[in-house]
Amino acid sequence: MRHVDSFEIQPPTPPSHNGVPRSAWARARRRVSRWHRPYTAALLLLDFAAVVLADWIAQEAFGQARAGFYNAQADPTWFYTVVFLLVPLGWVVALWGNRAYDRRYLGLGPEEYKRVIRGGVAVTATVSFVAFATKTDLSRYTVGFALAGALVLVLLFRISARFVLHRIRGRAGHAGHRMVLVGTLPECLEVYVAVTRNPSAGLVPVAIHITDGYAAARGIQTPVPVYAGRDVLALVREVGGDTIAVCGSASAEPGELRRLAWQLEGSGVDLVVAPQLTDIAGPRVHIRPIEGLPLLHVEEPTLSGPALLAKNLMDRVAAGLGLLLLVPVFLAIGLAIRLSDPGPVFFRQPRVGHEGRTFRVWKFRTMYVNAEERLAGLVDQNETDGMLFKMKQDPRVFPVGRFLRASSLDELPQLINVLWGEMSLVGPRPLPADDGDFLGDVRRRLLVRPGMTGLWQVSGRSDLSWDEAVRLDLYYVDNWSLAYDLSILWRTVGVVLARKGAY
Repeated sequence: MRHVDSFEIQPPTPPSHNGVPRSAWARARRRVSRWHRPYTAALLLLDFAAVVLADWIAQEAFGQARAGFYNAQADPTWFYTVVFLLVPLGWVVALWGNRAYDRRYLGLGPEEYKRVIRGGVAVTATVSFVAFATKTDLSRYTVGFALAGALVLVLLFRISARFVLHRIRGRAGHAGHRMVLVGTLPECLEVYVAVTRNPSAGLVPVAIHITDGYAAARGIQTPVPVYAGRDVLALVREVGGDTIAVCGSASAEPGELRRLAWQLEGSGVDLVVAPQLTDIAGPRVHIRPIEGLPLLHVEEPTLSGPALLAKNLMDRVAAGLGLLLLVPVFLAIGLAIRLSDPGPVFFRQPRVGHEGRTFRVWKFRTMYVNAEERLAGLVDQNETDGMLFKMKQDPRVFPVGRFLRASSLDELPQLINVLWGEMSLVGPRPLPADDGDFLGDVRRRLLVRPGMTGLWQVSGRSDLSWDEAVRLDLYYVDNWSLAYDLSILWRTVGVVLARKGAY
């Protein structure tokens, strides 16, 4: 952390651009941030290869793959040209047309995958129309397998490419955007915390330019250098940045944001705006321009309706199937627990659930039978804040129980709570009924059923502070969706395998 004790305050430099339109023939400068160029080229090759592979598998799997193109005596050149060149090129064009290579959607979030699926639908519609218009006799099984296989392979290849990109961003700090934050110091620090919370996003703040003057930052610790009274574009070039992030109230100053956008024209520097709407997911925010004024319309959270019914149905079905399939695992774990410490196999504790109703959660017992009596002597060694007691080396946990906790196998019996409708597969974590009053913001987490997994688990679990865990739970309550649940379930697999924050 840096102490801000002094500034070199310089008079503002007049903007280099006054909004006068440039010549239509003038060539804009290339963007300073260029990580997306080789990444996009790699995606183009991967997408083409995925379609070729899917077509080859379909041809090998179905003997009638060549129907409609040529018979056994004809020249196969046209067939191979269509299948291994024109169709893959058609896929690439469809993906490009659906902006699946747009740098704004690459590397993070589900939007990239949504656009890939739209591209797949477009290819399917085009193939169907062409076959109908030309009366080409195609094998439905072959074409269907090729199209579906191509879509699956393209998605898998892109997931793999994103994984590599995240590894590069997490380890080397490359392939990202070097940002200069502009605004008041509290607003800039809030944005700094938000964008650095997830290194895989590739947003790296390198400097802060405060708009509220030198006195506002005197003696305050900051993670990056702080500047005041500087020309923003000159500062960006000085610190090697490629993106300017206008934070909070700075974006609301009349005319200032527009003039800054003019100044950046042709500079190759990106401009982003971080409004004062925090912890609200993109699907809830819609831009509605009124007479040149872009209004941000924030939708209400979806806490009822068909989506919630679908979520409940998915929970019950998945829990029922899971309990049937996991019977051998339950028996093996129960035997290991009984051999480790005589006593019950399951541990049941009162928890607070949906709308404040209390229920008893099912878990495999991981502690010795006298764990509750020994808790009073360990309170001073609590390693977390808030409502929960956690110790990385809790002496009350027996060896098998330590393994069950690290692998999260101790939580499998909660499928019983999910089947009974007391819990959900994804949701806020259930808290003990005797550890707090659930007043204020914390009570809002009771609007949905607690979950076996959730944002708190995929974001660090026991390594998180109480305030951070509550923030994540409230974010989930306000922004949940079926797609978001599936995303959290997918991320849970990796977190469990890595045993991150489990003790």
